[in-house]
Amino acid sequence: MVTPSSGTYYNIRSLEGPRYAGYFDVVTAPEKLGEVLRPDDVLWVPCRTPAHRMIAQKDVVAHHLAAGGTVVALGESHSDLWLPAIDFTETPTNWWWWLDPEADLGVTVTDTAASHPLMKDIGDKEVTWHLHGWFVPPEGAEVLARDGEGRAILYVDDVSTPGRMIISSLDPMFHHGSHFMPATTRFLDRFIPNLRAYTHA
Repeated sequence: MVTPSSGTYYNIRSLEGPRYAGYFDVVTAPEKLGEVLRPDDVLWVPCRTPAHRMIAQKDVVAHHLAAGGTVVALGESHSDLWLPAIDFTETPTNWWWWLDPEADLGVTVTDTAASHPLMKDIGDKEVTWHLHGWFVPPEGAEVLARDGEGRAILYVDDVSTPGRMIISSLDPMFHHGSHFMPATTRFLDRFIPNLRAYTHA
């Protein structure tokens, strides 16, 4: 996998720390993607990557998708500004809902996702921490997780381009890198190896 790092503390811990570093073949600045990205690479764009840095790489990403490449775009990276066919609505975030033992965000893994290789060993608890927004995926995309209103927060789009886009409003790397919300580490512990197996099948 190839990943742009913005050099934040949470990028450094998540991308270069010993827990996940072995999964990322190239960690580079967003501005260097055009020099290193190849069609068979998975481009993993971490949570909270500054949108202006990816907007400047919009043509590089489009070329990657046109060549059949895969892009993973995580939450708070404003993927609607630099990827095609993204219909995103931002929502206010309740940061402290989990302090109430009776609280429930209502986030669920979809029934069809239970057998999807990306979601192996990932249940509702692994996709529940905060909500930042939701998507209207294009017809034919596969929704893997929904918010409490039934709206998509994680989906796979194999229909909009010759490549594949895996899109989420979840921001696990930010929280893992911030030592905040253990569910995000459990999610990454499963999702990253699942992605590697899925894209190398």
